[in-house]
Amino acid sequence: MQQPLPPHRSLHLPGVHGYTDRKSVAAGEVVRFHISSDVPYTLSVCQLGPDVEGRSADPVLHTFPTSAPRVQPIHLGSYVRVERGLDQPLRALSLECWVQVWSVGTRQSLIGQYDLPAACGYGLFVDEAGRAVFYLGDGGVFRAEGALGGGMLTPRRWHHLVATWDGHATVLWLDGVVVGQGQWAGPLLPGRAPLRLGSSGVEGLSDAFLEGDLVMPAIYSHVLQADEVRERFADRGLHTARGRSVLACWPLREERGDEVADSSGHQRTGRIVNHGTWMIVGPAFEPQRVDEFSDAGYDPLADPTRGHGLRLVSDDLYDCRWPESHAFRIPANAKSGIYVGRVHFLLDGQPADYDITFIVRRAAHQAPAPVLVLCATSSWLAYASTPFAKNVASDPVWPRRSVGLENSHPEAPAYSSYTYHRGGQPCYQVGLRMPWPNASPNALYDPADAGFSQWTRLERRLHVWLDQAGYAYDVVSDLDLHRDPGLLKAYKTVIVNGHSEYWSLPACDGLDDYLSGGGTAIVLSGNTMYLRVSYSEDGTVMEQRKVLGPNDQDSEEAAKVRPPAGPFGEQYHSQDWARGGQFRQAGRSCAELIGLESAGWAFADGSDFGVYHVTLPEHFLFSHPHPLGVREGSTFGHAPDGGLPRAIGHEWDLSVATLRRMTHAVPAGQQLPEPQRGIEVIAQGRRAKPGRLDAYLDYFSNVTDSLAGLSAEMIYWERPQGGRVFNAGAVGASWVLGIDPCFEGVLRNVLHHFGVQPVTGQPVHPPLEHAAP
Repeated sequence: MQQPLPPHRSLHLPGVHGYTDRKSVAAGEVVRFHISSDVPYTLSVCQLGPDVEGRSADPVLHTFPTSAPRVQPIHLGSYVRVERGLDQPLRALSLECWVQVWSVGTRQSLIGQYDLPAACGYGLFVDEAGRAVFYLGDGGVFRAEGALGGGMLTPRRWHHLVATWDGHATVLWLDGVVVGQGQWAGPLLPGRAPLRLGSSGVEGLSDAFLEGDLVMPAIYSHVLQADEVRERFADRGLHTARGRSVLACWPLREERGDEVADSSGHQRTGRIVNHGTWMIVGPAFEPQRVDEFSDAGYDPLADPTRGHGLRLVSDDLYDCRWPESHAFRIPANAKSGIYVGRVHFLLDGQPADYDITFIVRRAAHQAPAPVLVLCATSSWLAYASTPFAKNVASDPVWPRRSVGLENSHPEAPAYSSYTYHRGGQPCYQVGLRMPWPNASPNALYDPADAGFSQWTRLERRLHVWLDQAGYAYDVVSDLDLHRDPGLLKAYKTVIVNGHSEYWSLPACDGLDDYLSGGGTAIVLSGNTMYLRVSYSEDGTVMEQRKVLGPNDQDSEEAAKVRPPAGPFGEQYHSQDWARGGQFRQAGRSCAELIGLESAGWAFADGSDFGVYHVTLPEHFLFSHPHPLGVREGSTFGHAPDGGLPRAIGHEWDLSVATLRRMTHAVPAGQQLPEPQRGIEVIAQGRRAKPGRLDAYLDYFSNVTDSLAGLSAEMIYWERPQGGRVFNAGAVGASWVLGIDPCFEGVLRNVLHHFGVQPVTGQPVHPPLEHAAP
């Protein structure tokens, strides 16, 4: 059960924003909408219809009466709240912690009981310039003479801070050196402010949040002497504070969850508000202990140098906590698919819509369809920058570098797996009880005139084509598969669709088991299974861990290959303590599951998309039961005139055999895997116009040269371990459905050979001639 939020600084947002309590519900279940709006609005529940490019054909299940404006606040910032603070006058005091601030420019709190303006007891802070500040007071109004400043903290570097008071003299230590001295005659009273780590109060509300990482914060009732301070500095935060004078010490060894234990014996247990981030390496961490390319031989919980850091961030938010605005029971006979709560309102006097996307699964009592389509909702979440984006009247166009739309408020969170937190911290977690406007079925990718999208709009190309071609199918989300990997066994084939980049280990294992038992998979995706995610036990937070290499700098060149990433060593998840990042570095070969591995990406406009070139025209997928009339070198995966849409772009996958040819240097201690046996490459996806920021990657994800523009391979694979796979190897594969009869013919032939027939009769297409665009 969710605990109530303690008093916390709030932010009220202009515009219309909303989310559902769950991103996926079964037919017959209730979906609950949580909406904030500063204008009157009307909510309709809609099933997405046959028009991928518009809204007018979407069936409306229900329309609620017009609702009055109701702006819901959000509460940003993570910190630790300790209910049992100090409550007696103090004759001496020492505060200690290791801290790594990520940015300066705002006042930040480390530890203390301090509420401006009238409940100022004691505290340790970092001021706007990055200077350490020690404050002592009588628990009442702020007194300027109680503040002692000294020393400058360097962002993104660990520092050891100690502040002491012996009843008269105050001393401030930074990295074992005295940087400030003063006098305070007392009395020193904690006052009524709660004890917090990483925050202090303003008028009783938590505020002044830390942009940084904490290790081993502690409070003592005696003065740490010079030799003790230097000993603690040399210890690098690896051992707890000991002795009868320790009033509180938080070793932060939990590495997951919301509770923070106190090792002092005084039971000053803390609770993390707004989640925070565990599994952060401390100041003693030795990067060489972790292999960059392999998970072998390292246990983060057994590393004596790793330390236990907790990252606290001023814009952390994973659950808006908004009360329910509307509830609707999905009809028990509703078709499985993508639905929206469509909010109708006026924007600058003109009608506008805001879509809240969710998945409807088949009802438990309904028989499964032959085909299961997996929606790449983990990718939708990972890309959900600016969840509180400014409303726009037309289809929203998301920038290619995934920085998000214009924000509705300058202080609203804007981080995702592709953008940093406000203070520069990498984003390792995203919340599901949050808006995801990028998942709107009308969202496009920049430039808009290319017509390309990912997420919902792209994936709906397949859904609409299956409907029109007469194939029955069910839809599930990535989280559904994560929670119940065995659900695959009810289906003749599973289609992995869109940009299915983020997978959990249970989902991978489920697909492997399904295929090994004789199942079949159709992969209409690129960059597939590239990065590992996990989910919290209640399914409300998704975690991923992208990190830089041990010698990489967070530079433009590094970001070309690795999107915003954290320090090396932080690739271990807090939800399961297992290694994250790329699957191939976490002990899981995606090629062993689906035949291909990620091989690159592009950031140019739609004109750089390429097409398929036939390499095995005699293959049965080009001829049976529907002969497609292709020859060697024939092209497909494009519009009839050779223009857009084209399938090969954005991101793509290649076989291990091809990646071996593209890998010219093998890192020390590593070796290239052997190619999978039995893979048939029936077509090659080539791009004629690589862009300046494109990245072709070798097996170890290092930038390499392309093989004459070879970007993707279309394969048919009868796996030696069981199961059959058709893999199109490109994010844009579904983009050409409804446009290219040849690609549609290939897909019909694949479905036929995987035992799936259309329910309403299959259209027959004459043999097609294909010319290069």
